[in-house]
Amino acid sequence: MKLSPREASGYFARPNPDATGLLIYGADAMRVALKRQQVLEALLGPEAEAEMRLSRIPASDLRSDPAALLDAIKAQGFFPGPRAAFVEDAGDGLAPTIRTALEDWQPGDAQVIVTARQLTARSALRKLFEGHKTAYAVGIYDDPPTRAEIEETLHKAGILNISTEAMADLTSLAQSLDPGDFRQTTEKLALYKYADTGPVTSEDVAACAPATIEAELDDILHAAAEAQAGAIGPLITRLGGQGVQPVGLCIAALRHFRVLHSAASHPNGASAGIASARPPIFGPRRERMTRQANTWGMHNLETALCLLVETDLTLRSSQQAPQMALMERALIRLAMMPRVQRGG
Repeated sequence: MKLSPREASGYFARPNPDATGLLIYGADAMRVALKRQQVLEALLGPEAEAEMRLSRIPASDLRSDPAALLDAIKAQGFFPGPRAAFVEDAGDGLAPTIRTALEDWQPGDAQVIVTARQLTARSALRKLFEGHKTAYAVGIYDDPPTRAEIEETLHKAGILNISTEAMADLTSLAQSLDPGDFRQTTEKLALYKYADTGPVTSEDVAACAPATIEAELDDILHAAAEAQAGAIGPLITRLGGQGVQPVGLCIAALRHFRVLHSAASHPNGASAGIASARPPIFGPRRERMTRQANTWGMHNLETALCLLVETDLTLRSSQQAPQMALMERALIRLAMMPRVQRGG
């Protein structure tokens, strides 16, 4: 029986305890693993492995011992409760073995849970589960998570009191991160808010979100955008000592100023432009970059981007000038540019 993505979301949370089995397949191994983990916990409870109610069978082991799956679904454990036999990373070559287990399955046997990589519509494994009356097949795709899936992840982490702004930030974060990274971020956020009864704020999300660039790299880009020319020299010395390369610094500066340009030219204003940036920008950094975009304006930012593109080409050329000095000069020129062009 084939489940649609909408049906699958509910099934993973509340699986049928009387089903014969479930096939979960998809190209992203992390997404498949998270769904498998969710359904096994919902089906068996959190102590299943400790109570030996879950049998794990790698596909390689099953190929060398085809009877292992049938033995696992028929075996009776010492502890009461539902049981499952989990076959990991199966392929079409195991379809006959799994078919035998499904055909011999009786009520009270362990459910057969199978994970696989991406399978085509002609896959023997897919056809086996999709054509079975009491077994299910679910494809996991790289679609952004739904609001319900995001709320479920937050609820599972114990995050219940969330401000509207923080929820918007978390939604953007969920759509830009891998599911495993997003889950780790929510767990970190739950620890960060431990014993704090106030709602989760955008600042809290910003504190726990994975950093896209190093803090000092962020600092030097803000210095260039906010006319703090005097701060650039010491910062670039520290970055050079940390192994940051001039070309990498230039690429980061181009990325930063492109976001500002996109925000400054957004039809609904800089705030809306920064809010729609990908990867998402959170908390105080979002407000800071909104101010930068408004201060510069679209035309000044076009001039800044031309300067950075020219610097990037120079850094990649055969010119013998010290590259970090060239990059420092470009950033100082950026820091001076708003003052010159705005007459300040």
